[in-house]
Amino acid sequence: MKIRESHLESGCFYPIFNRGVNSKMVFLSDENCSFFLRKVKLYLIPYFDIYAYCLMPNHFHLLLKVKSGIEEVSSFKDRGLHSEECFFSKQIGRLISSYTQAFNKVYRRSGPVFESPFKRIRIDSEEYLRNLVIYIHQNPENFQNYKFSSYLAVLSETRTLLLRNEVMEWFGDRENFIACHRKEFNGHFVRDIEL
Repeated sequence: MKIRESHLESGCFYPIFNRGVNSKMVFLSDENCSFFLRKVKLYLIPYFDIYAYCLMPNHFHLLLKVKSGIEEVSSFKDRGLHSEECFFSKQIGRLISSYTQAFNKVYRRSGPVFESPFKRIRIDSEEYLRNLVIYIHQNPENFQNYKFSSYLAVLSETRTLLLRNEVMEWFGDRENFIACHRKEFNGHFVRDIEL
């Protein structure tokens, strides 16, 4: 199935991935990353649960679950671009568009910042979810101290919008979460995502 035809479904998990056009840098500063995360809160939190994320200089990863039973979405009747089937993808599109507009204004440029369409695949296995969390967190070389990843937020006691407790449940406990992240990860399972 072509990626544009694979709609995000209520109650399902998806890794969302996108990189800069021609693999160019999309986060040039800490402020860019912070701004993007504020936009994630604005555009995605009402419709998605967030389990993991990582912002790298030329791409981002989000592990999301589409929330179920959202009233706004259930009012859609048609099957076109504005249908329920497309609603959740459109929210991610709004996030990307909003960031692109601000990025272009700040850096006095025009045109797309990210490739289109964003990559996603439906996940239905807890083992796959655990592996995705590790894969996403291990993107930076020094992931244990990386500022723009959910790794530290999962381990922290500070307030977060991440579903930290659910992530910990996938690993059993804090010690196993840390131990699993210390292992070398071969990433073979991600070939389905067509990164």
